[in-house]
Order: sequence, then C-alpha cells, then structure tokens
Amino acid sequence: MKITFFGGAGEVGRSCIMVSTKDTNILLDSGVKLGEVEEHPLISNDQIRAVDGIFISHAHLDHVGYLPHIFSSGYKGKVYATKPTLELTNVLLSDYLRISNPKTVTKKGMEELSKHATIVDYRKDIRFRDLNIRFIPAGHILGSALIEVSDGRESIVYTGDINLAKSRLLDGADIKSLKAQTLITESTYGAKQDVFPNEKNVVGGMLKSIKDTIQLGGKVIIPSFAVGRAQEVLFLLDDYINSGVVPKVPVYVDGMINKALRIYRHNVIYCRKELQSKILMSDYDPFKSKNFIPVDKKSMRSKIVSEDESSIIVTTSGMMTGGPVMFYLSKLSKGSSNKLLLVGYQAIGTMGRELQEGARKVLLNGSELKVELDVETYHLSAHADRPQLEMLAGRVKDLENVFIVHGEISKSRDFQSYLSARYKATVPGLKNEYDV
Repeated sequence: MKITFFGGAGEVGRSCIMVSTKDTNILLDSGVKLGEVEEHPLISNDQIRAVDGIFISHAHLDHVGYLPHIFSSGYKGKVYATKPTLELTNVLLSDYLRISNPKTVTKKGMEELSKHATIVDYRKDIRFRDLNIRFIPAGHILGSALIEVSDGRESIVYTGDINLAKSRLLDGADIKSLKAQTLITESTYGAKQDVFPNEKNVVGGMLKSIKDTIQLGGKVIIPSFAVGRAQEVLFLLDDYINSGVVPKVPVYVDGMINKALRIYRHNVIYCRKELQSKILMSDYDPFKSKNFIPVDKKSMRSKIVSEDESSIIVTTSGMMTGGPVMFYLSKLSKGSSNKLLLVGYQAIGTMGRELQEGARKVLLNGSELKVELDVETYHLSAHADRPQLEMLAGRVKDLENVFIVHGEISKSRDFQSYLSARYKATVPGLKNEYDV
C-alpha cells in the first residue's frame, strides 16, 4: 500500500490522507485548517476524481470541512462514517458554509454529499474493493473512530483524534486488540512535557474560578467546540450546580452547541453505559437540564451582556475564530470582574492562542479591542496526552512503522524521537508519499 499526506502533516488542521493499492484509492478524512487564512488539503481535482471512497474518523471541521469542496469538484463516490458522525457533520458543514461561503462549493455538490453518505457500525468489517476496513471507538467525541485498513497482507491503523481516558459522556478508545504493521497517529499533545494534570485538580480550579467570578457579580465566557467539548463542559457545570458547589446562575448555551446537544441525546446509545442507565433509571435527563438556557435569538445576546446578574456563557467557537463568542468578547472585554475560560486546544494563528499567550489587545472585526477581563486556561482535553500516545503505540501488535501527524511540528518531532528507539518513525511532510 501507498500513503500520501495531503494535509495534517506538520500541522493541526486539514487532515487528509490517501491510502492506495494498485486498484483502489481511499481518503482518510477531508478537513480544512481554520486560522487567519483558511487552508485546504493539497490535493488536485484530478487526484480527487481518482478517489474511490472517503472514510471519516469524526465530525470536526479539521477532519470533515473539505467534503463540500470535494463533491463540488466532481467526486462521485461515497462517504463512510458512523451515524453520529454523519449527523454532526451535517450540522457543522451547514454552519461552516454559512459563515465561510466558499466560492468553490456548489449546491449540486452539497446535494451529492448528502446522497452519498453511508453509515457504518463499529467493529463491523467493510469489504471495499480490495480492502478490508473497520471502525473502532476512539473516545474523542460522539461517533469518533480509529480506522483499520488492510489489503490482506499489510494493515494500517489511523487514529484520527483519540482519547484513551473515559469522560463524562464517553468511554476511552478501544485499543485492546489492535494489530497492524503501520500506525498513523495524531500528536496534538505529543511533546515530552505534554502530561495532563490530574483532572480533579483542573476541575477544582476551574470551579473555584467560576464561583469567585459569580460572587463578584461577573460573567464567565467559555468558548467551546460545538461538538464534544461543549457537552463535557455543560455536564460538568450541571453536576456542580445541582450539588451546590457552583452558585445557581443562568447557563446560556449559544451557537451550534444546541443542535449538537440534541444529536448527542438522539444517539445516547453511543455514550457510556452509566449515562444511559442514569437516563433510563431516573427521571433526570442531563441533556435537557433546566440549568441550560438555549440562546435561540440574536436579540437574546444583548440582554445577556447587559443584565446585572452573573451568568455563564458556553458558546462557539472553541478557538475564537468566529461565532457568537466574538460578540460576547466585544461587549464584556472591558469588565475586569468578567472572565474568559479557555478549555480546549488553541491552534497557532487563532485569537484563542493569542489570548492564551497573554495578548491584551486583539483585532476584532477590523478594530483593535482592549481585553481587560481575566483569561485563564483549564485543560479539559478530549485528546491523548504523551503517556497515552506512548501506551497506544505499545498496544499495537506487530507494529513496525509510525507516521506522526496532526500536531505542531515540534511536538510531532519530539514524539518521533521517543518512538525511533523501537519503530521506524516518520514525521511526514505535505504531499509526501510512502510505501508500506
């Protein structure tokens, strides 16, 4: 088999990898890279037309955002993903296209995308031409999957984004019986120092910060990815408001988070058994908590920022590249009693990264905005940290080759140094091809 990296190599974003045999070409993911300038996979239209099938690991824009472009350029094949991934992808792409309005996307292309979406189940073999493909739970977000690809002689495991630890909603990735000669692994937190702190301590610090802000009469803004992180944050807040640890204040939920929350509820069978039992065995459904107030009209936002009472605002986008968070920041940035809590990865070139690194002035809608509210980071990751990534590689039986992707180049190379003692470890470049 041959592997070609059209995106996600030496960077976080635009994941897009081709796996080829003599008779078949498939793509693993098809994402965009958001930042100051939107970037797309470096795949030509001719190469797209040679693709026989697309297999999607999970529904985040850096893994699915290029799908509308691919179908608009003439792709006629199918897209394979789990049911939650396809449903979440529809929501995310609708929002992405409305905001970005890319000129290369056509109405016909979007129609073709919806016609060619195909649901796959976890742990079920898919015979695709001369390949056997299998999806395995990845623990990252609802419906996320590692993807196994085999031609009968050699096997590849692609992690997409992976999390080995259980969360409030999901079990960790199922890595019990992985077997492959080649691993393509993410490295978002692949540096030696990327060891996540104890979750109990992180949550405790975050809750204390929220409580302190509320007692001072301030408002808390929590930018979050609509899919995955937002649901974890909301469930955490719900638990601690109900237990009295956090004062009962309105929790406003804005952006695509509300639609994603409904999709999570409809697909609760993909969540942890404990959560399913909680809903079935009691009258309490955390997805429909009375603590959450959906922001379903833009006019609500002005009321939220102007009202005297404290509140918590969970809103998109997670890296502050657009979305309702921009409105809230513009209106609440001068309030020294307010806070902005960053709870997810902030990519280079995003406003979230600037603020995380201490910027007190940012460019918003063409004008400079002075940021006087406190900015704090609380690491609530849905990715594997370095020890988890090491564990993953060690669990893959018969492993010989490792390709390290989806990470800042310094982190990927750091992880490569560790792996090179046991495997042939490579940090590929964009458009690089390798035979395995």
